[in-house]
Amino acid sequence: MIKSIPELFQAHSRRAFLGTTAGSLGLTALGSLMAEDFNSGARATAGQQTLSRIAPKAKRVIFLFQSGAPSQIELFDHKPELEQRRGEDLPESIRRGQRLTNMTAGQNKFPVVPSMYKFARHGQSGATLSELLPHLGTVADDICFIKSLHTEAINHDPAVTFLTTGAQLAGRPSLGSWLSYGLGSENKDLPAFVVMLSRGTGRPNDQPLYDRLWGSGFLPSRHQGVKLRSGGDPVLYLSNPPGIDASLRRDMLDDQAALNRIQLERVHDPEIETRIAQYELAYRMQTSVPELADVSHETADTFNLYGPDSRKPGTFAANCLLARRLAERGVRFIQLFHMGWDQHTNLPAQIPHQARDIDQPCAALIHDLKQRGLLDDTLIVWSGEFGRTVYCQGNLSATNYGRDHHPRCFTIWMAGGGIKGGMTHGETDDYSYNIARDPVHVHDLNATILHCLGIDHHQLTFKFQGRHYRLTDVHGEIIRPILA
Repeated sequence: MIKSIPELFQAHSRRAFLGTTAGSLGLTALGSLMAEDFNSGARATAGQQTLSRIAPKAKRVIFLFQSGAPSQIELFDHKPELEQRRGEDLPESIRRGQRLTNMTAGQNKFPVVPSMYKFARHGQSGATLSELLPHLGTVADDICFIKSLHTEAINHDPAVTFLTTGAQLAGRPSLGSWLSYGLGSENKDLPAFVVMLSRGTGRPNDQPLYDRLWGSGFLPSRHQGVKLRSGGDPVLYLSNPPGIDASLRRDMLDDQAALNRIQLERVHDPEIETRIAQYELAYRMQTSVPELADVSHETADTFNLYGPDSRKPGTFAANCLLARRLAERGVRFIQLFHMGWDQHTNLPAQIPHQARDIDQPCAALIHDLKQRGLLDDTLIVWSGEFGRTVYCQGNLSATNYGRDHHPRCFTIWMAGGGIKGGMTHGETDDYSYNIARDPVHVHDLNATILHCLGIDHHQLTFKFQGRHYRLTDVHGEIIRPILA
């Protein structure tokens, strides 16, 4: 393991490390971005590890992150018996002194409120889904629903940070950065980690998201996510300025790289090599990104599959279509953030619009990947940062209610590479408040994602400030019952 910057030149290069671990994580990553272009002797690496060989089921991940915390009670976790308990105070035997947010800690009562939406069973698996998700019901047999995920954070920013990086405090590498670092990309002309954002119609002015959520933390900065924009240039500063053509740009990069290598030899800073690699990738992206973003050759049937919003840049549907195009091109980790799920009040007015945003595009993504032969080696994950309370926040009326944050249990789903379709894992109590069976922690989820990609989560580590860090910290168990 690398202990200090001066020792970087004495350590094995990443190329040498990958070559010595043939048949495991390293072999998969031999095609990593820039590997053929630069001497990686100065790059911070995982060191000389012997990684357990795991046969990967998935080559890539599409993570559909629902920011704001979707209500599991309205969408997935049907509790019909709550109809008889509407307005009753949530029993203390159920609440068990749970930590509350400042938004409901001052309430004198915690009135139980059932979902106002109908549920039905779908597919041969009989998965129960809300009427708000009719399209998702058509692919229920391809999906594994996990109803027992739980987290440690009760507020949005720590919870989103925790689910995306494995820690509540900012500064750790995101999941996509870990995968970029460990596996690289299958396409040298595109980043290994791409991010897209969309704003939901349920609550358009919901809390913001920060670029650090797809940051590389203490990993080399080349592993941070690249955000694709919906307007103007898809990536900032990618186009050449006026008066600079491709030939002149190539000459400028060659001269700049030569100067950077001189400085690299002098100070041994691996971030210099990262900067060289980023410039080279940006040069190649000048051709690859416009081609990626040009959906004009997609068929009318494809647009109809994803729904009318798929023709509107920046929508969740349009981003799902781009996610499929990125998956086709070998991008390792594609993360879509969809904002607007924070229904503290006016839930009946907001959540139908929010569910409409994602229902048809999610189903379409599964259909589209499946018909192209990509679903078997593409892992799709759909999750928010936590769930919502069974009790009402604020005033409860016949037609209106809201729900507060609830970290104790929430529902997510997975589909594709390495995951059994047509099953439900985990169960909550009669109030969707506590886990009754098969709890799954956020660290367990991340360990399972890595496992599907052929990575032992114990062994993908990076030494920083004297400690070996990993995505799952010192925790994490693979959710074996859901594995195909």
